[in-house]
Amino acid sequence: MAFFIKPLGALVGWLIITAAKLVTGAKALGQVPKLDTKAKARVYFANHTSHGDFVLLWASLNPKLRSSVRPVAGADYWQSSKVRRFIIHQVFNGVLIARGKKSQSEQNEQVNPLQPMLDALSQGDSLILFPEGTRNLTEPTSAQPVTSATALSTTPLLPFKAGLFHLLQQHPQVECVPVWIANINRVMPKGRSLPLPLLCTVNFGEPILYDGDEDKAAFLARAQRALLAQAPGEAQ
Repeated sequence: MAFFIKPLGALVGWLIITAAKLVTGAKALGQVPKLDTKAKARVYFANHTSHGDFVLLWASLNPKLRSSVRPVAGADYWQSSKVRRFIIHQVFNGVLIARGKKSQSEQNEQVNPLQPMLDALSQGDSLILFPEGTRNLTEPTSAQPVTSATALSTTPLLPFKAGLFHLLQQHPQVECVPVWIANINRVMPKGRSLPLPLLCTVNFGEPILYDGDEDKAAFLARAQRALLAQAPGEAQ
């Protein structure tokens, strides 16, 4: 049975990618990653409006890059059934993190929730990360670009969690690539059982680096500016 797991995972991955592209007409724009980026770890950080976000981003990459680009996902959701476990491990090779309140044993052991991501970066893998931490279900509104940490509340993004900053503190050489995913929340709006065929875009921006001198608020504000710069006009 183990002999068939890898080819079955590849087949399921192909089916998921084909379905995602057929439904969304997904188009990669901007600074689309090239094959020579496979040699270095990166963090692709994106806006989060739908359960299909990481699938669309992953599907937009060159097939030869996908094996080393791993989505970060909640262990509680993806470990809840055999099918989900198969998909996240055998198809996406995801990095699972614990969410919610820590158990007493975890508190006693001082478990670092970022450790699986740190380990992945250390072995040269890249990550797909959603720094908002949860889906943003608000509609984009006309807003001024973010110019400082105090302006975060005026953006169509939820406040970024600190995880991105802490990852880059320990891996300052890792490039962070802002990626804006547009329209995916309209493909499967709340209350619909079937997707709407709408064109989605995945816009890759120029990588940013942690310079080592920024504090958390300044770096996260800069990361938000970089991400908003990839957004369509309605979200800026």
